[in-house]
Amino acid sequence: SDLQKQEERGELLQPLIFVLLVLCSILLYFKVSLMDPGFVKPEEEVKEGEDKGQSVVIPQIPGDIKLRRCGYCLVKQPMRAKHCQLCQHCVRRYDHHCPWLENCVGERNHPLFIVYLSMQLVVLLWGGHVAWSGLYFEQSREWLQHNIFLLVSFLLILIFTIVVLLLLVSHLYLISCNTTTWEFMSHHRISYLRHSELENPFDQGIILNLWRFFC
Repeated sequence: SDLQKQEERGELLQPLIFVLLVLCSILLYFKVSLMDPGFVKPEEEVKEGEDKGQSVVIPQIPGDIKLRRCGYCLVKQPMRAKHCQLCQHCVRRYDHHCPWLENCVGERNHPLFIVYLSMQLVVLLWGGHVAWSGLYFEQSREWLQHNIFLLVSFLLILIFTIVVLLLLVSHLYLISCNTTTWEFMSHHRISYLRHSELENPFDQGIILNLWRFFC
């Protein structure tokens, strides 16, 4: 049959890989959106020894900066944590609240969020290539009627590809600097950054920053 001939020629391998990538992307979406991003629980009070450990790791932050209690959920916030009013929780190493995921991106799911964006980018680039290869251009109304769906699909894929690419590049840049979107956007309002001698006291070099984030 034609299906067996296509299988023998290896023509079914690429569609199968594409479908698997789409399924992996969907699974990653649900995993990142449903998992705990690093909520600070009331019983997880920061101990004095942990505070000292932080001051050893980050000596550039003045010692007179005290960890404060959240005005909303009343937990003692670890450094780099922030309260999300949409999730109604404080999140460790808070990055941002993602409306696509309906969840915060924080300490626990941030690496998976980067993997998800990378997978999405691969799927979009592949889909864009397929859509482009199916287009043949003619200046006629009949051509437009037969190819309008494919053309609109390609334009939508192109827009989403640009958005995902910019988002992924910006996140990788912030990760390489060991900072978060919240810290980058609100540097002047965060006490441990505003009073620090260095612009970014958490930066320990690109290689070490990437290693600690992903590993």
